[in-house]
Amino acid sequence: MNDKYEAVIGLEVHAQLLTESKAFCGCSTKFGNAPNSNVCPICLGHPGVLPVLNKKVIEYTVKMGLATNCTINQRSTFARKNYFYPDLPKGYQISQFEEPICENGHITVALSENIEKKIGITRIHMEEDAGKLIHDLGFESLVDVNRCGVPLMEIVSEPDMRCAEEAYQYLSKIKQLVQYLEICDGNMEEGSLRCDANISVRLKGAKQFGTKREIKNMNSFRNVERAIKFEIERQIEIIEDGGTIIQQTLLWDADLNEAFPMRSKEEAHDYRYFPEPDLLPVLVDEKWKSEIRRYLPELPEHRKDRLTVKYNLPKYDAELLTQSKPIADYYEKVVSVTDDYKTASNWVMTDILKVINEEKIDIKDFPVKAEDLGELINLIGSGTISGKIAKEIFPIMLTEKKKPSAIVKEKDLVQISDPDEIERIISQTLQKSSSEVQMYLEGKEKVFGFFVGQIMKLTKGKANPKLVNELLREKLEALKNNITK
Repeated sequence: MNDKYEAVIGLEVHAQLLTESKAFCGCSTKFGNAPNSNVCPICLGHPGVLPVLNKKVIEYTVKMGLATNCTINQRSTFARKNYFYPDLPKGYQISQFEEPICENGHITVALSENIEKKIGITRIHMEEDAGKLIHDLGFESLVDVNRCGVPLMEIVSEPDMRCAEEAYQYLSKIKQLVQYLEICDGNMEEGSLRCDANISVRLKGAKQFGTKREIKNMNSFRNVERAIKFEIERQIEIIEDGGTIIQQTLLWDADLNEAFPMRSKEEAHDYRYFPEPDLLPVLVDEKWKSEIRRYLPELPEHRKDRLTVKYNLPKYDAELLTQSKPIADYYEKVVSVTDDYKTASNWVMTDILKVINEEKIDIKDFPVKAEDLGELINLIGSGTISGKIAKEIFPIMLTEKKKPSAIVKEKDLVQISDPDEIERIISQTLQKSSSEVQMYLEGKEKVFGFFVGQIMKLTKGKANPKLVNELLREKLEALKNNITK
């Protein structure tokens, strides 16, 4: 980005709430059902029907407000956001406007190991979703109204972000929080977490904002980052060429890595907001708010700090493990059966996450139980098997779903830790490798690794590596001393 300019970025994030029924009726919110099957007269906007607010929608939104340090307003109201579009049967969307349920919050994001930034949250409010238009079936557009009335929570940030990386970290933190709170699954690909970005640029040091543009249709975190970078660079180029930024809504094309104009940006009054006449104000008193607060789970920042203290983990490990609540839960189940906390962390961060990412599976579907991984780590710690053998056992645990102790017994993988047995194998190896022994005695100590490799080969990897190294070193040093004498 041109050093003369800075970006001003604000994000509007829509999170689909994990309720079983819709915001104002009893229809299912299940994703993937047949088109136009999760509907009723209420979400289709038939004359004479009346909406009834789902209590869970309030509780989930308040949870997010508390987790993001917001003021929870005792009184909030619904409004009708009026616009015509084929996927909106009612001709309006029930939302909140002048009196949202949560306001004036913030979250803190880590920009590097030692740098954090506080990003403000203007408001969090409740609303219902619209339907979905399908345009890729020839010359017709089809409408699926299953999503109409599905409860959403809109999180509107302050324009506090100054680059695409900050926006990426903010969005990641929002996803982490909604998943910890178990109020949204955070799946951008399925549309349960959506993000619109408002972007403008200005000269560094300027107080006034530039003309903003809004980018939509970003269905992954990386696309959000790429789209913001693209728009920042384009606005700077337009200004440098003497042009003027026009306020527009843009659609991001992930295949072309470009944003294209969709329409001129409407102002809020174009929606003709007015109070929703069919819904009473929402009242959240201190008693209800305290009750919701009492059932908040341990949030990621607190959990990260606890893992570093309780299990003496490096900050990096704790940060990575707590990115996902299910991963952190899995780790804590592992260390409930082993006290080798760091080894457990290494296994989860490398072996477990590698399989999850490659196979694109959820940790809840991971074939190795946390308790069985803990048992495998204990077998290493007790000297029953070596770390190398453990790496051979792990794939068998993945495919056959057997306990590690059963695999060790079945395949006779118990580590050889008898010093006499290992000394016998060392002597046998040295006798067969007279030229390499001579090289070692002449000072070429790199050949030491050759001997270790031969011993491990003879024992099929079962010899205790630590004991092999100790006894081999003693044997070779004794030979060297005999020559010196």
